Amino acid sequence: MDKVVIFGSTGMTGICAVEAAVQKGLNVRAFVRDPSRLPDHLRNSVEVVQGNVLEYKDVLNAIRGVTGVVVVLGTRNDLKPTTDLSEGMRNIVNAMKELNVEIVSVCLSAFLFYEPEKVPPMFKDINADHQRQFDILKASGLKFIAVLPPHIADQPGSDYQIEYDAAPGRVISKHDLGKFLIDSLTQPEHYGKICGICTKR
Repeated sequence: MDKVVIFGSTGMTGICAVEAAVQKGLNVRAFVRDPSRLPDHLRNSVEVVQGNVLEYKDVLNAIRGVTGVVVVLGTRNDLKPTTDLSEGMRNIVNAMKELNVEIVSVCLSAFLFYEPEKVPPMFKDINADHQRQFDILKASGLKFIAVLPPHIADQPGSDYQIEYDAAPGRVISKHDLGKFLIDSLTQPEHYGKICGICTKR
């Protein structure tokens, strides 16, 4: 893995993924809507590409020349109905196929492990778009790593555990989540897997 592009680079987890990639010595391209949201200490260590994930030409330009893709799209704290996550995912998948890039890790939500009627009402709309995003990913034919975190905590990293097709716990550090999104790109055992993640108790 030589060069990666990270979509959603300025969110809480996205910044941690950028940090993890830089620390790993990767060549990092940060795809952002607003470059000012990227912390100064990272802005000088990465290639910053400004664009909108809903614009296919922006996405294609961002993926050109990379060997891995990380997707940490979010809506910040906006829980209203949206299709931005799934539309963005569709653009990313289509651009990866056009450019013959195969490996992608994607941050989704542990609510996807729940029966839809058991998802808390306030999260139903955002979860519906996560499901659409997930469906696009599963149908993509790419070497994907689907990461379904529980509550993402603003706390230091520690040991974490991965379980396939299940949620192993209720909390994960944003630093550990960002690190796994990067590390998993070069861990073929996770390709095509649905990964639950949590802090080790």
